[in-house]
Amino acid sequence: MGARAGLGAFMAGGGHGKPGQIEVADRDTLLGEEAPVHSRVNRGWAFRISAIFLGAWLLPLMALFGVFGPENIFTRIAGFFSAMAVVTFGGAYAVLAYVAQEAVQNFGWLASGEMLDGLGMAETTPGPLIMVTQFVGFMGAFRDAGGLPPLLAATLGGLLTTWMTFTPCFLWIFLGAPFIERLRGNQTVTAALTAITAAVVGVILNLALWFGLHVIFTELRPYNAFGLQLDIPIMASINGPALALAALATLGVFYLRLMPVIILAGCAGIGFVFHLSGIAVI
Repeated sequence: MGARAGLGAFMAGGGHGKPGQIEVADRDTLLGEEAPVHSRVNRGWAFRISAIFLGAWLLPLMALFGVFGPENIFTRIAGFFSAMAVVTFGGAYAVLAYVAQEAVQNFGWLASGEMLDGLGMAETTPGPLIMVTQFVGFMGAFRDAGGLPPLLAATLGGLLTTWMTFTPCFLWIFLGAPFIERLRGNQTVTAALTAITAAVVGVILNLALWFGLHVIFTELRPYNAFGLQLDIPIMASINGPALALAALATLGVFYLRLMPVIILAGCAGIGFVFHLSGIAVI
């Protein structure tokens, strides 16, 4: 509707120029106006790639449901992360809000503090942030190992989480890639993606609030009304050192304009000092 009304916010272009710069025409780039051979739609390729990745994704999922039933921890992990891979978009920060709330509040696989630990580990490793989901699956299987040794069950849970998270994504990438050039010039699709991008900003804000509240307050109580579920902080449980550290980081980012690596190193150092002195930051 915004695009049809001619609103500027929904009229993003399809060229290769950067935002704020003069848009470069396709014919003036190395890509040219003609779509390369590998980006042209091929029905045979689409069928083969769909068969391969659908089989790699759905056959293990159906096997788990058939052998162990829907209440088994591995079946629940496979089902949840398969659904997550299908219905979420916008990058790891958008996905983790949903994962954190479901894993902590619905499934009870780990506590909110442990979810913060998982995010902290993912932030400090050279891998994709979405790998924090592997930690969630690891902890879920560790807590409900059944007849398996807990560490073995946890390892299998982490591997299963990774498989069910990434296999559908590879399907979307390889199946949808040839259509990208066609969609780039479709104004209706561009407008829809612009609106989705705005929605993702709100989802990421939700993640920041969820993690922020669980860092600064040690106790929260759930509040349900009008179809909404909120975590209301208990003011008496405020964590002074965590609040001070967050305030210092905010000051360094927005006022002093320090580099992220300096902020991270400084916060880590202060947190380590707090830890040695017996002061709980989280």
